Amino acid sequence: MAKENLDVVYVGSDVGIGTLKEFQEEMPDRYFVEGVAEAYVIGMAAGLAMSGKMPFVNTIATFLTRRCYDQIAIDVCMGNHDVRLYANGGGLVYAPLGPTHLATDDIALMRALPNMTVIVPADADEMERAVLASGQHKGPIYFRVARGGDPLVPQDDHDFKIGNANVLREPKEILFVAAGIMVHRAIEVADQLKSEGIQAGVINLHTIKPLDTKTLSCYLSTTPNVITLEEHSIIGGLGSAIAQLIAEGARHPQGLFRMMGIPDCFPGKYGRQGDLIKYFGLEVKNVLEVSRQMLSEQKVLTV
Repeated sequence: MAKENLDVVYVGSDVGIGTLKEFQEEMPDRYFVEGVAEAYVIGMAAGLAMSGKMPFVNTIATFLTRRCYDQIAIDVCMGNHDVRLYANGGGLVYAPLGPTHLATDDIALMRALPNMTVIVPADADEMERAVLASGQHKGPIYFRVARGGDPLVPQDDHDFKIGNANVLREPKEILFVAAGIMVHRAIEVADQLKSEGIQAGVINLHTIKPLDTKTLSCYLSTTPNVITLEEHSIIGGLGSAIAQLIAEGARHPQGLFRMMGIPDCFPGKYGRQGDLIKYFGLEVKNVLEVSRQMLSEQKVLTV
């Protein structure tokens, strides 16, 4: 992208040695690493954007969102500048480093900022398409980057469109709306339910803001059971966005709605990402259990 667009600039903060080594070697005049100074880096990126550049700011998600929230709001969002915030370790990725490094509120923080677009790709392929699509987008974007090496989500090799949800499975009895690494888990659950004679739909909501209200409203109005899946707090994230859409008038036919995510707490555990996903009940077997319980409750309601 940088080879084709000479305005693309990389700005790193607290990144590992060798990050984007080829970029640094081929385009050293557009490669900056400013150290542990996130608030300064955001101001620098805003200045570059005001000068006609398209800076990609790369650092750990918790530092990028919490540590310089004021600078993002005032320097970047208020002027609607073309700054790309590339946040490493979204969700529970940095579980070995403990609660200070767990970005479980980043989507909520970024959603609250006017002009900010929030993208949570499901895998590495979708991340690449999202970054390329950002070249034609006006205004700031927050990319939530996963750990890497996660399973690729089976989906058509479509053109990524910011703000458009992707329907991966058509629903009948139940619908899963997921983002990031939870999309693959939603597909696993849907496949298991299919073997039990239950048609479960899956929507990959890679863009949390702006919300694809047209697609979501269409499926919410025809599916009796809806579960949202996210590696994020149940406050302010994907689930909250869908709940707000329903509350504001999206029809949901006498149905049940559940949010599965991280409860309202600091994840005070250490270990691996998978350990905390298990701890918070976000594994496939847990989602299956909640799904079956919901379908059972729905039968009681409709009798």
